Amino acid sequence: MKITYYGHACLGIQIEDINIIVDPFISGNPLPAAKNIDVDTIKVDYILITHAHGDHIADVERIAKNNPEALIVSNAEIAGHYEAKGFNAHPMNHGGSWLFDFGKLKYTPAIHSSSFPDGSYGGQPGGFVIESKNKNIYIAGDTSLTMDMTLIPMFTNLDLAILPIGSNFTMDIDEAVVASDFVKCDKVLGYHFDTFGFIEIDHEEAKRKFFEKGKDLMLLNIGESLTL
Repeated sequence: MKITYYGHACLGIQIEDINIIVDPFISGNPLPAAKNIDVDTIKVDYILITHAHGDHIADVERIAKNNPEALIVSNAEIAGHYEAKGFNAHPMNHGGSWLFDFGKLKYTPAIHSSSFPDGSYGGQPGGFVIESKNKNIYIAGDTSLTMDMTLIPMFTNLDLAILPIGSNFTMDIDEAVVASDFVKCDKVLGYHFDTFGFIEIDHEEAKRKFFEKGKDLMLLNIGESLTL
């Protein structure tokens, strides 16, 4: 499994020959490094959306039009929104799972808000657990620390937890350390940080706090990848 960080909360995930993008927000990212990502060359089979905020869906339609066979997967309201626009969509809701060709996908609770840029209702926000043939990952989405996270290791042994760490709109570094305890995963990829002034972090301090707890926090540069 290869994971590419496209900035903010946008991830590319390659599982064998299947390509997934999560929360596509690239063209609107104000950070200079995001300008090096060519949205129109991104090839995907699936588009996963945690919630409807503009900084998570800005490039959904552009990428979907460039990949007409791609399947949009999200909560029922978001899936219905894009289905009404003529895109392929699969609706889910909290606690539900579905077996796709890349593996089992579960839609997990997240504590946040969710509305489209025009103010229309975007359903309840969530995250995803992907159980693939060889590796299992948790993508928390935008969320506070929640006790619901303790349920995840009851069903899935994680190889990586992808957690928001920027605070203000989501949990912060200290809470992300606790979240990694809750999901019983000491290997963490941080995301949802630095994009705007509200969520800028001290990288060295963040890594130190995880290290002191015997954990590994990875902070990728935009366009950088890791392989599990």
